[in-house]
Amino acid sequence: MISPSTIVDAIQRRAGDARRFLVGLAGPPAAGKSTLAEALRAGLLARGESAEILPMDGFHLDNGILAERGILPRKGIAETFDGRGFIDIVHALKRAEDEVLVPVFDRSRELAINAARAIPKETRFILAEGNYLLFKDAPWDRLDGVFDFTIFVGPPYAVLEERLRRRWMSYDLPEDQIGWKLYGNDLPNGKRILEHSRPADLHIDLF
Repeated sequence: MISPSTIVDAIQRRAGDARRFLVGLAGPPAAGKSTLAEALRAGLLARGESAEILPMDGFHLDNGILAERGILPRKGIAETFDGRGFIDIVHALKRAEDEVLVPVFDRSRELAINAARAIPKETRFILAEGNYLLFKDAPWDRLDGVFDFTIFVGPPYAVLEERLRRRWMSYDLPEDQIGWKLYGNDLPNGKRILEHSRPADLHIDLF
């Protein structure tokens, strides 16, 4: 397995003397994207760099909207996110002209809080992470070419299945609900992401 330190080496090498450098980490749910993003941020900070993480989680559509559209049980698929809002924020971060306010997802309340965190314009590295950063379908295809370096984390199916099962078991859900979330939503969605994502600069099978 490739180490975070090796990836940080590649990021810094690619960045050169750029004032703002965007890294996109994509992959199916439970692939390890957020864990990798945290490790890369820590590695960059340890080397005296400035770095912030932009999780796609903050761009979940509100449950009320999802219920109106009949897709609340499918929460997590591409259509349940504010794609336009995410793309606009990424472009604002790319310009690096001003401080950018970004939303934060509150898991305890299952809702996104708007403008809950500020990313200073002086921040050099932005680590964006989410399922659809390399997705070929609209509107996510508008992110093609925006990131300066892309990473795709795509574990084998069996690994995804086990990680997702552990995730939902941690919520103390009954087995039938876990089964639906796994086989009715998350794993089919993971397969869709694996099959409909653009190639990345770096592909990691397991993290």
